[in-house]
Amino acid sequence: SLPQQKLLTWLSVLECVEVFAEMGTARMWGEMGRWTIIVLIQLAKAILRLLLLLWYKAGIQTSPPIMPLSREQQHPLHPQDVEDNSSGKDQTYVGRRSSRVVRSLQSTPSLQSRHWGSPQQREKSQSQRAEEMNQPPTPLGLQETIAESLYVTRPLLHLLSLGVWGQRSWKPWLLSAVLDISSLSLLSDLKDLNKRERAELRRRTILLLYYLLRSPFYDRYSESRILLLLRLLADYVPGVGFVTRPLMDYLPAWQKIYFYNWG
Repeated sequence: SLPQQKLLTWLSVLECVEVFAEMGTARMWGEMGRWTIIVLIQLAKAILRLLLLLWYKAGIQTSPPIMPLSREQQHPLHPQDVEDNSSGKDQTYVGRRSSRVVRSLQSTPSLQSRHWGSPQQREKSQSQRAEEMNQPPTPLGLQETIAESLYVTRPLLHLLSLGVWGQRSWKPWLLSAVLDISSLSLLSDLKDLNKRERAELRRRTILLLYYLLRSPFYDRYSESRILLLLRLLADYVPGVGFVTRPLMDYLPAWQKIYFYNWG
């Protein structure tokens, strides 16, 4: 529906500008302004996601909320191509000996919309993509709705725990980890997921590795080991230093930005 599409659009906009908003606010108004904008953005995201989950029954919500456009599969038709299709010209030719399907010279599209696969392959890929886009969300029961609600509200609970116990405490880290693992465990029993929903659950599972890079675990255990590994790779593996040395310089800055780390 149109209101649901607008909610997804606003949610996508928030996810695109959240890091910029945090860094810009920190530069202009300091730490107080930075944490204020973090709370406001996370609150807005949680409200939009809860509306999609509880009111519009959107099911498991993916990230990004709107599937990116695949420009390789969205070639606009040239007016000449439309005229050829409407005139009924054959678009393919089947070789008599090889049985190979090739495009006929009369139906060659313009250079801007030309592709190098067979028309059947293109139509098949486009139909598969359209089918994936139009698949309805899997209905969620009470257990799955609670699990998705835990995932949606986890950032707010983490911020609240940071305000109560402070950034150096282990309690916010443990609370967030428990909520993420509980949500995935409750959703693991759900069957008949579509392709996007299965990919989203795999993405959430992989993102559990972020807990190795989140404070205070990173400050006390991971930092020295990760930097040692990157330094060894830079010193002893030819060519890898072009990637690992900038990454070593980037990690401290990445650690300070909330939305890269916890968002």
